[in-house]
Amino acid sequence: MPVPTAHITAKKEDFAKTILMPGDPLRSKYIAENFLEDAVLVNNIRGVQGYTGYYKGKRVSVMASGMGMPSIGIYSYELFNFYDVSSIIRVGSCGAFLPDLKPCDIVLAQAACTNSNFADQYNLPGSFAPIADFGLLRKAADECEKLGVNYRVGNMLSTDVFYNDSFSDLDWAKMGVLGVEMEATALYCNAARAGKKALCICSVSDSFVNPELNMSAEDRQTAFTKMIEIALEVAEA
Repeated sequence: MPVPTAHITAKKEDFAKTILMPGDPLRSKYIAENFLEDAVLVNNIRGVQGYTGYYKGKRVSVMASGMGMPSIGIYSYELFNFYDVSSIIRVGSCGAFLPDLKPCDIVLAQAACTNSNFADQYNLPGSFAPIADFGLLRKAADECEKLGVNYRVGNMLSTDVFYNDSFSDLDWAKMGVLGVEMEATALYCNAARAGKKALCICSVSDSFVNPELNMSAEDRQTAFTKMIEIALEVAEA
């Protein structure tokens, strides 16, 4: 497919090799305005804001993915396959399944369990295990150590359902799954199929076991500075 695509108005050269992808367009704008130098708006179709600028002299892009696997599935596919982007780092929020994970703690999604049928499209003779790029994961863990933040590396649940009528999400904790979000599986599948790199870094915003600690929507837009710093340090030029 030629660029621009049906969902991205940027020219091919407008994006850096690494893109940070928050779900929220306002968080994309916040990152560009507060962390990047000389940031330029390169995409705003459907309000999904994408910017390219510089972080410590390194060219980096940031663009929103929207909510859920269908949305990040479209954007990450087009960026990997039509814009020659090498790495996508999701920077988002998650709900924690474990009591020792508190708001603003970091979860590095080594792998992504799912209740989605996203991987069925590949017609594999079994179940595909979506995983992060180890190089990006290792760098992110090292950055967490340098910053002294509370973090965990492990399995995440990517769900298609925000309001789960069966109330079964916590069943995943029995298998050591750390928390739940809605995008990593599609991102990891698209990266694997394209031969590219992906990592999901999440800040805990909600707790399934300590709901009194849950953050407000306003806090989620601006409070995740450590997660953003980690992703920017990990980003490859």
